[in-house]
Amino acid sequence: MITPGASLSRRLHRAVAIRVIHRWLTLLMFFILALGGPTAHAGDKIVLSSGVLEPYTTVDHKGFLDQLLMAVFRDLGLEAEVIIYPTATERGMLNANEGVDDGLAMRVAGLEKQYPNLIRVPEPVAVNDFVAYTTGKRFTTDSWVSLEPYVVTYIIGWKVFEQNVPQGKELTLVRDADQLFGLLKSKRADVALYERWQGLVKVRDMGFKVQVLEPPLVRTNMYMYLHKKHAALVPKVSQALAKIKQDGRYQHIVDITLTPFAK
Repeated sequence: MITPGASLSRRLHRAVAIRVIHRWLTLLMFFILALGGPTAHAGDKIVLSSGVLEPYTTVDHKGFLDQLLMAVFRDLGLEAEVIIYPTATERGMLNANEGVDDGLAMRVAGLEKQYPNLIRVPEPVAVNDFVAYTTGKRFTTDSWVSLEPYVVTYIIGWKVFEQNVPQGKELTLVRDADQLFGLLKSKRADVALYERWQGLVKVRDMGFKVQVLEPPLVRTNMYMYLHKKHAALVPKVSQALAKIKQDGRYQHIVDITLTPFAK
């Protein structure tokens, strides 16, 4: 027989136990948040943004970055997707910094200074040539000063140009590659500044001939960035990328996505 006193005692013990469990759950959530929040687990999708187009990214996800990053994260048991901000490169960086996206697919080093929530993956994704295109003028681009006599155009948000192009004859900023090479094709600009591979694809599609001036104004390592909530993934991603370079898969991706446009 259960007395009223025993019943009350059990209810009190149950209430105390619930409070203890709630307290431990609260402490557990506190420690998780203190460590930067949950990281990705097998089956999760990592979404990285980019402002680069074909041949780095394509609609059917068969571009260089599409295939490389899918391979890198697949080795870690994760799914990856590259989304494109073709006319809003600054928005892509802000979204990554705010954690809207999981990171950036391929950017120059040093962005963590301006976007403190981003962590750079140490192993480079690629080496990019940033070059000058003209429709006839030929000169050696061995320094940024070589651009001073010319009307120059480049895309808003491309930090490598923002930080180095001198204030010369005239400077025109544009929103995207169509505007960029449209100015060059119509001769409203003498020099268009862009990345080598994307430029070769764009002028092919627009149906006109250009000169790619040498040497590159900048040849630089390009890096992946992850939001700080994925801090634990950074060394793993770096190791996976290095492994793909060592076992030949990286060169295979280059051969089928980039090299054909050099012919």
